[in-house]
Amino acid sequence: MTKPFGQAVKISDVCLLVEDIERTVDFYTGKLGFRLRRRAEGFADFHNDGITLAAWELDHISRHTGVSGRRAPPGAHKVCVAVELETSAEIDRIYDDLSAKGVRFCGAPANYAWNARCAYFTDPDDTLWELYAWLDGGPGDYHDEQP
Repeated sequence: MTKPFGQAVKISDVCLLVEDIERTVDFYTGKLGFRLRRRAEGFADFHNDGITLAAWELDHISRHTGVSGRRAPPGAHKVCVAVELETSAEIDRIYDDLSAKGVRFCGAPANYAWNARCAYFTDPDDTLWELYAWLDGGPGDYHDEQP
C-alpha cells in the first residue's frame, strides 16, 4: 500500500509569493543577511541549511503557470509550499491520486522553462502548493554568490 501524500513527501521549499522581486531580494539580503543562491526573472532563492527559502513574483508565476494572480490584501499571508519529488512520473502519479480525492489543481502537470516538471494545487484556504521534479540537468547554478 502506498503511503498517503502527507506521509510520503518531505517539504523542500517555502516560496514567498511577492509583489516585487527586487524589493524582496534587497530585504532578505540587505536586512536579514541571507545569501542569494539563484536569481532568474521573477524568482530568487537563498542559501539556507534547512528548507529552501525562495521568492517568486506573483505576476511571473501567474503568467507562466496559470496560477491566480489575485493579490491578497495587506496583512494577509502569502506563501507557496513546495515539495521536491525524485521524478516527473511521481508528479503525474500524485496529481492523479490527489485529483481523484478532490484536490483542486490549477492545471495538469507541465514542464516549465526553469527545467522542472510541476503541478500546482491549493488547500481550502487557497494556500498554494507546488509539486516539482527537476528535469535532466537539474536547476543549474545560474547564480551562486559566495561570501
